[in-house]
Amino acid sequence: MGKGRPRAVEKGALGHAPGGGATASSVSTSSSGVVEAPVFYPTEEEFVDPLAFIYKIRPQAEPFGICRIVPPRSWNPPFALDRSAFTFPTKSQDIHLLQARPPSCDPDTFRLEYGRFLESHLGKRSTRRVVFEGEDLDLCRLFNAVKRYGGYDKVCAGKLWADVARFIRPASKISECAKHVLCQIYREHLYDFEEYNRRLNRGIRKNRSSKPSMMRKTLAQQEAPGRKRRKRGVGCDRLKEVVKKEELDQICEQCKSGLHGEVMLLCDRCDKGWHLYCLSPPLQSIPPGNWYCLECVNSDKDSFGFVPGKLYTVDAFRLIDDRMKRKWFGQTIVSRVQMEKQFWEIVEGRGGELEVMYGNDLDTSLYGSGFPRPNDPIPSSVDPSIWNQYISSPWNLNNLPKLPGSMLRSVRENIAGVMVPWLYIGMLFSSFCWHVEDHCFYSINYLHWGEPKCWYGVPGNKANAFEEVMRKALPDLFEAQPDLLFQLVTMLNPSILLENGVQVYGVLQEPGNFVITFPRSFHGGFNFGLNCAEAVNFAPADWLPHGGIGSELYRLYHKAAVLSHEELLCVAIKNGCDAKAFSYLKEEMQRVFDREKKCREELWVNGIVRSLQMHPKKHPHYVGTEEDPTCVICRQYLYLSAVSCSCRPSTIVCLEHWEHLCECKPNKLRLLYRHTLAELGDLIDMVSPNSKLSNVDEILPLSDGFSQGCRSYNGRSSAMTKKVKGCEISYLQLAKDWFSQSCHILESPFSDSTYNSSLTEAEQFLWADHDMDPVRDMTFKLIEAQRWARNLNSCLFKVESSEQSPHNHYEKVTLSELENLLSFQILPCCLPDFHKLKVAVVGDAETLVTEIQHALSSSSTIGTLQMLYSKATNFPVSLQIVERLSLEISSAKNWLKNAHLCLKEKRPDVINIDILNKIKLEMLELHVNFPEMDMLSRLCDEVESWRIRCKDMLRGYIRMKIKRLLLIVQELKDFLVSTDHLTVSIPELDLLRKYSSDARSWVCHLQGVLQNLDKREDYGNIVIELSCILKSGYLLHVQVDELPLVVAELKRSKCRKNASKALSTPMPLGFLQRVLYEASKLKIENEQLFVNVSKMLTEAIAWEEGAKAALEHVAHISVFEKILTDSDAILVGLPSLPNIRDAVSMAKMWISRSLLFLKQTPNANTSQPLLRVDDLKDLVAQTKHLKVTMVATDKLQSIVAEVEGWEQDSCCLLENVKSLFDTCHSSSTIDNHLSTKIEELLRKIESSIEVGDHLCYNFKDLPNLKVAAVSLRWCLTAISFCYRIPLLKDVDRLLDEANHLPVIFLDSHLVQLLNVGVNWLRKALCTLPELNSTKRCKLKDVELVLDEIQEVIVPYPMMVTQIQNAIRKHESWVGQVHAYFALPKGQPWPSLLKLKKHGEAAAFMCSELDKVASEVGKVENWLSQCHAILEPVFGNLGSLTSRLVQIKDSLDRALRIYHDSKGQGARGFCVCCPNYGGNEEVYTCLICNDQYHFSCVGPPLANASMTNEYACPLCVYVENGALPRNESQLLFSKGNRPEVKSFFELVSAASDIFARIEELNLVERIVERACECKSFLSEIVKSITSHYENDLSSISENILIALKAITVTGIHDPQGCCNLESVLTRYSWKVRVRKLLAGSKKPVLSQLQRVMKEGTAMGITSEDHLMKEITDMKQISLQWVDIAKKVASDSGKLALSEVYKLIIQGEDLPLHFEKELKLLRERTLLYCICRMPNDQRAMIACDQCDEWYHFECVNLHEPPPKTFYCPACQPTNGVAVSLPYVICSEERSNNEAGPNTPACHRESKHIGSRINYGHSQDAVELLDVLRSHNGIDQLWRENRRPFHRTTRRRAKNKRNAIGEGGGTKGKGTWNNRMRDAGRGEKAVYLTGRTR
Repeated sequence: MGKGRPRAVEKGALGHAPGGGATASSVSTSSSGVVEAPVFYPTEEEFVDPLAFIYKIRPQAEPFGICRIVPPRSWNPPFALDRSAFTFPTKSQDIHLLQARPPSCDPDTFRLEYGRFLESHLGKRSTRRVVFEGEDLDLCRLFNAVKRYGGYDKVCAGKLWADVARFIRPASKISECAKHVLCQIYREHLYDFEEYNRRLNRGIRKNRSSKPSMMRKTLAQQEAPGRKRRKRGVGCDRLKEVVKKEELDQICEQCKSGLHGEVMLLCDRCDKGWHLYCLSPPLQSIPPGNWYCLECVNSDKDSFGFVPGKLYTVDAFRLIDDRMKRKWFGQTIVSRVQMEKQFWEIVEGRGGELEVMYGNDLDTSLYGSGFPRPNDPIPSSVDPSIWNQYISSPWNLNNLPKLPGSMLRSVRENIAGVMVPWLYIGMLFSSFCWHVEDHCFYSINYLHWGEPKCWYGVPGNKANAFEEVMRKALPDLFEAQPDLLFQLVTMLNPSILLENGVQVYGVLQEPGNFVITFPRSFHGGFNFGLNCAEAVNFAPADWLPHGGIGSELYRLYHKAAVLSHEELLCVAIKNGCDAKAFSYLKEEMQRVFDREKKCREELWVNGIVRSLQMHPKKHPHYVGTEEDPTCVICRQYLYLSAVSCSCRPSTIVCLEHWEHLCECKPNKLRLLYRHTLAELGDLIDMVSPNSKLSNVDEILPLSDGFSQGCRSYNGRSSAMTKKVKGCEISYLQLAKDWFSQSCHILESPFSDSTYNSSLTEAEQFLWADHDMDPVRDMTFKLIEAQRWARNLNSCLFKVESSEQSPHNHYEKVTLSELENLLSFQILPCCLPDFHKLKVAVVGDAETLVTEIQHALSSSSTIGTLQMLYSKATNFPVSLQIVERLSLEISSAKNWLKNAHLCLKEKRPDVINIDILNKIKLEMLELHVNFPEMDMLSRLCDEVESWRIRCKDMLRGYIRMKIKRLLLIVQELKDFLVSTDHLTVSIPELDLLRKYSSDARSWVCHLQGVLQNLDKREDYGNIVIELSCILKSGYLLHVQVDELPLVVAELKRSKCRKNASKALSTPMPLGFLQRVLYEASKLKIENEQLFVNVSKMLTEAIAWEEGAKAALEHVAHISVFEKILTDSDAILVGLPSLPNIRDAVSMAKMWISRSLLFLKQTPNANTSQPLLRVDDLKDLVAQTKHLKVTMVATDKLQSIVAEVEGWEQDSCCLLENVKSLFDTCHSSSTIDNHLSTKIEELLRKIESSIEVGDHLCYNFKDLPNLKVAAVSLRWCLTAISFCYRIPLLKDVDRLLDEANHLPVIFLDSHLVQLLNVGVNWLRKALCTLPELNSTKRCKLKDVELVLDEIQEVIVPYPMMVTQIQNAIRKHESWVGQVHAYFALPKGQPWPSLLKLKKHGEAAAFMCSELDKVASEVGKVENWLSQCHAILEPVFGNLGSLTSRLVQIKDSLDRALRIYHDSKGQGARGFCVCCPNYGGNEEVYTCLICNDQYHFSCVGPPLANASMTNEYACPLCVYVENGALPRNESQLLFSKGNRPEVKSFFELVSAASDIFARIEELNLVERIVERACECKSFLSEIVKSITSHYENDLSSISENILIALKAITVTGIHDPQGCCNLESVLTRYSWKVRVRKLLAGSKKPVLSQLQRVMKEGTAMGITSEDHLMKEITDMKQISLQWVDIAKKVASDSGKLALSEVYKLIIQGEDLPLHFEKELKLLRERTLLYCICRMPNDQRAMIACDQCDEWYHFECVNLHEPPPKTFYCPACQPTNGVAVSLPYVICSEERSNNEAGPNTPACHRESKHIGSRINYGHSQDAVELLDVLRSHNGIDQLWRENRRPFHRTTRRRAKNKRNAIGEGGGTKGKGTWNNRMRDAGRGEKAVYLTGRTR
């Protein structure tokens, strides 16, 4: 039950019929083997106190987990609800889905995980569609169904595929063939996936048992390269800034935090995150494989729960229940055992689909309780005293949770289901599923009325075992929903629990019974029909340990609790409790204290020293008055303590999860606590026996030192230590140091920062035990001193501010505040400004207050008061009396204003006298003198005199009777005229004026009505008008003379109105007579209206006399009809008219009823209802009371005589039947004579039944006759069995009919004799083997049956003879069996089958029959194993022997291949299949000369080296080293071949078979040949493995032999194939290496490295020739690569000839290095006059010859012009440029070759040149680059042309040296390189084309 949360399950328990006192029966209560729980019968004395009685029975009842209590007979509470008006909501329950339902798995998640598995493990994509029986098959549901039944292997072993099919498609039936297809589908698609998940689960269990492993799926390890992460250790002060700069990767869906990303688990589908510690239940390590959150695992579409239904009344709900019973059980009466069996069949999915409604979890505070409550209305049928008695009864569930001794009485909130009962309206099979109560509470359930409830309970000590069995039985449901037991929607058959060792107990709860469930007891059940129950939780003191366990479970599973367990403990101790509860409270409180102390000390050790006490609760003595905050991780209430941080102010956690709050340092966190450890310890002492709080050692004054003041308290002193500044220091020593510093602070001058620092440091000690009491006392003193000093400084500041700026509105200090602060005799701390305030300010304030008080006490002028007010407002201290002074001044001014308005001569409005009196009262309260006060007093006196005169006038009118209206009116007029000059409104004067006006209006209205009264005929309206006038006249305050006139006229009008009514509406005779009498009295009887009334009265009296005469004498119906016709013309209410009408109506009704009996046609309509005899007799009896004579009475009399005659005959026949059945019979009387007698009596009865049916009356004896006929027929059938041997089904049918015979005949002597005989006959038939082959009897049982016939009175001679013959046949068969097994082992199998067949027909149960069956079973099981091995291979086997012969022949062919050592020579059979003959086309391999069918290997393969020649796949493999993928899979997978080990197992399994079969011989030969083949294959593998030479031809022949032998073999050897596959892999590697090295194209280094890595992985050692060769090749190549890289970057240090040699060496290597060769070729290109390669120095190109020159070499000192010409081209263009002469080493060594200066970008000439400075140089001014000039320009002019020729010659020599492929690149590549060279950071771009 939850805190306002609905529960889908009922509280409570189960029971059965009482078995006496308080004992538990050992007899099973149902077919499932559930044992009954104990039943208790309390006495009147024991029933007084519920909690005491439950405590008494607890030792006996708690081991069962559930019990039933039957109250005393005096307990009979009234049902408080009105059943007819009670309306309640319901929920629909699908009973067939409570257990046998698929999990709510999301198929999309399953397909995602399944597809990932296929791609990662099998290398293929998921199958889009799987079809089963013409429809798409849901693989997700199939996988979960097989998981439900234990996996593929268990489903196959248990043959449970039908259950699996029903699970995935409940509405369809499945055939045997479909089962096999379903098995194959699962084996093909899901078996590997199941094995994968099983391995993952084993990994999870292993991880749980070991330390947490490295997580590989957490957020920190799955970071994308572009993601930013917030680093650990960022402080709170930088948090906001960091969050703005860095976005958090993921937010935990539970705690809404993005911190601690290293332990955040991401869903592999939705990518949402959860911390490992935030999951429910939390995980310790990352689960292997993919992980999906519950939102992705579960599907909302397939989710299961109880759906809210309609509103029903009790009567409507009863109709549904009745309809449900008829649907499932028809009209038959079924036992509760049958109903229970049917319920569990439905739950397990074997009984069809069922949806019921259940009105469960009805909050009694909303819908009402079944028990009386104080504010409920008392039903009229209930005695109020009894009602009040049950209101206060302790067994009233509304009172039980709050009884004395209950831990819940302190809970103030009305928690539904816990404190407030829940009501349950159940129907047939409505269920409350397995569950345990919230917080492991007790629960009590009371059944008010209706059908019983069936309960099942598991003891609390078996709760863990129960959960394990539930998870084992429903693994798929728990995998999808780990918290399934919290959802209360799942049932499990108790038989499954019993099979797994979990004891289940049952209770059958009858109306008026209580059921108790104990803490941690799982319970559930269902209803047998419509009923009403009520349930609630309660918690005595012995519940407390279980409540602690429940709270820990909530914490573990992160489930929200209903209430705080710690708060409940503390409040219960504070409020006081019974001494019996002390031990439980102390134990539980001690556990809480120890945990709290441990956690708080752990926080202190880890650096959390800041603390803060929580705000106290408004109602600390009640639980649940205020909602406590909860831990954001475990969701538990934080009543005692919590941890918070300023970075997340709205989030707090418990002490156990403080590390997960944020990533701040511990000193930033704060401990929040409600109670100190000292207070918690005091609570423990309060419930400790012989312990008082006074035992605390006396705390000495602080002046005596901390060591004396902090003595230990009951040994709870803390001894924790931690390192502070590198030194170990204890908690106590830190407190002592702080205490000393605080004493010094109190003595020093006040400093607010010092106090704050000290108080902050003290926070780490305040939460501790009593040893920190001195610290708490000192803290209190510091706080008080700081508060006093702050207040005093604040007051001083306000006073000074106000003195300096008196006109500014500063907040002033009050005088009372100053007096309170200055009232201390001993100052809390040292503050110098204390005396300044006391002397200078307070004295002046007191003087001013005295002056103001004196002014207010005497009548002063307004000026004096205003002067004092101004002085007080400018004073620096706020005086309380100033408000009084201000109010007095304001009141005086307001009064003066109002007085001026009243005394003004020209007033616009009239003044109300109340306002005038109010102003006068205000004047009397003022303490100020005004001149206007005298004038206002005179005005008030004048107004009051006029008011007195008005009152006297009113009093005189009331007291006196004025005779004449005119005089009264005149007097009023004179008085009103005299008061017109008044401007003050007087209420009495206004009232006099109103009285006069009302009287004049009334008289005028009366005169207008009386003028036209004679001419009007609307008498009703006249009466209304006169009545209103008369009523208003009585209401006048002035007496008028016209009132008597109005009264008389009103009477006459009423009389005329009644006369008019009598003439228009039928009225009684008395009414007419009264009207005429009143008219004569008023003397108006002569009016025409009254004359007409008199005439009508005369006619009515005459009719009435005739009617009375007809009623007194019986007359014909026509006379009565004439009288009725005459009454229509008389418009008067006639007294006799109803009697006349009743007489005629009764006569007509009698005639209509008699027609039904007179017109009844026998058997005319079978659907016509039967007539009742009693109705016929009642109809005849009614004729005596009729006042009308009729003809049909005589006919009915004759019918009655006939009916009574039939009734007499039927009674005689029934007496004869009873006499026959009750007569004692012997064996001699049960013969044909008795049969004849029964037949004769049966004929008479059938004839009487026919006559009774013909009469068509509902005779009460007619059903008895039919029942008697059925019983007589049953007796005839039973007697007929004496002379023949009936079938067993006929006997069973006869016995079943006997159970339905009426009790009156079933208990008769004859039926009992025949019943005994028939039972013996059935027992005898069951003993015959030929009639009962399923269940045989032993020989001694048969002999006992023969002996029993002696005691049976009914003779069965034929049956006795049959049994004796069966015994002789059995003995003969036993002899044959002994003879067979006496022979040696290996006897023929057909002989054993013949013995079995004869034994099944003739033998009783005996050891010989079991032995024969066992031997036959061994052989059949062995053959079944053969079939199981071969059927998946061959499909429909046909003949098992032929298949075994086929396998043996395949092994013979394989051995022939092995014996042929060279594998040559043409074979006369196809290597791939066993078909020897036939006309199928074959071809011959031109390499090995073997033959192959086209259908076996497909079209012939063309050999790569032999065009137009054909080679077999095996030869192609030997040549190429690889097969096509499909060929290799077929070769090494088991495919359609059985495994070798299966045949070995068959041989081993046949060791104990007695008979000999041909199949066993074949299997043994198969095993022998398989061993030979395995030996040959091992030799070949060994020889190939040890081969290290370069020549592969020696091993290729062995490989070809092994491949052909395996291809031919009809069985699969996994180990041999695995070894051969390893060898073939090595061979394939060697072939690939040889092809790689011998190819026309040189391999690259990466190819060589990959091949070496593959070889190393295969285990190929360095001894192998090819491995050694490629290793050497790699080493040589890498050495050359290192040299080439160094030369390419040496900036021209190496001679050019050496570079050419290095290039030639690289081209001669067996590997191709394109990149390194390219770099070396670029290295050979030389530039400028210095003949150096490109060294990243600045260069410029000539705009004419396109040659490149270094700036240094051409002595450029200033920025070049837009067009640049080199010195060689300059003489033709202008003035020569002198350059410095520079000779480089390259030029000296290679003077035969000029610089190679290829043309630059010609397309860029119009843009300008570009200067490029190398990456290693800084950009400088061009004028500073070159400084000197010499005669090198002349040398350039002389050598310009030779440079070009030298360049061409050098290029030609280079082409001749290194070939065409090693030449320089084209211009485009060169230009690109030049362009790329200018992209450095130091490049300078100028005008001119430069480099």
